[in-house]
Amino acid sequence: MNAEPRPPPARPEALGFLTRLALSPRFHRLAARIPGLRWKARAEGAALFQVISGFVQSQALVALVEGRVLHVLASGAKTTEDLSRHCAIPPAPLEVLLRAGAALRLLSGDRRGRWHLAPRGAAFLTVPGLEPMVRHHHVLYRDLSDPLAFFRGQTETELAGFWPYVFGALAQEDAGLAARYSRLMAESQVLVAEDTLRLVDLSKRSHLLDVGGGTGAFLAEVGRVHPGLKLSLFDMPAVLAGVPAALRDRISLHPGSFRSDPLPVGADAISLIRVLYDHDDATVAALLAKVHAALPPGGMILVSEPMSGGDRPDPATDVYFAIYTLAMRTGRTRSAAEIAGRLRATGFTDLRQCPGDRPYVTSVVTANRP
Repeated sequence: MNAEPRPPPARPEALGFLTRLALSPRFHRLAARIPGLRWKARAEGAALFQVISGFVQSQALVALVEGRVLHVLASGAKTTEDLSRHCAIPPAPLEVLLRAGAALRLLSGDRRGRWHLAPRGAAFLTVPGLEPMVRHHHVLYRDLSDPLAFFRGQTETELAGFWPYVFGALAQEDAGLAARYSRLMAESQVLVAEDTLRLVDLSKRSHLLDVGGGTGAFLAEVGRVHPGLKLSLFDMPAVLAGVPAALRDRISLHPGSFRSDPLPVGADAISLIRVLYDHDDATVAALLAKVHAALPPGGMILVSEPMSGGDRPDPATDVYFAIYTLAMRTGRTRSAAEIAGRLRATGFTDLRQCPGDRPYVTSVVTANRP
């Protein structure tokens, strides 16, 4: 079989200096012999292999989660044979999986042949939303099984059907579907709420309306931090049906769809938490206009979601979230600068971009209605 033809070499001036060096086999041989360059070459090689092996690492994590290996170790140290009985995995392949988990620092082994839950594995079990996120990734992985077809738009993605909530009508017809979406979102919203409230001061606001806020997880955290703040939640009826009873006395519920209904008025702050990246540009523009119309002069809009790095692509948001939203086929991951630009075009002023400490959880953009 003939090898695929190599592309014609680029003109030297068309490439940066370091890129030209990296394309030179002679430079790589030289770098392997010079101490300073050897360290840099090894670091780059390790980074490239991390990219290559990333899928295998994530699948090892899936196996550890679905086999409940980490859960069993949370009750104490176990031998490979103990774990084999608990997890229904034969000892030989389980040993490979356990060593992979140790390499990922999720667990550790000792000289007596026992396995222990490591701090990173304990954090994985404890941090809200991580385990459900891993459990539903089979859908995304199947969508990416032929990545070239995926990026050419030749794949009918399962993920687009997995979250038909974002299309609007189906969620109103299927309460179970809406509940499944809301459970996953509620668990991950805890982290989002904590990071958002570190970036934004709501202490001078009197009434917050959360639009598309699911079953109220974000508002529950807001209420804990700001007990005097009046809270309202706007979402579709099937979603609001899942709001916990303990929250119903604390927040006012407003059923509706922001696609077809106006937003309630009266709040001096409106939040959109992980909402915009679920939707296309036309839907986003219409929603921002409705927020602008619902706010009084001086009212604040708060947008919180994972955001693209823009001119400096971010490994978390421009790989994971950008590809995830592409598979959903309903929205896309936008940069803070783009979101700010859309807010400005809608008529908002006093724009603030607040990069998150954990951009893979969320970043924030705020603005005011003049």
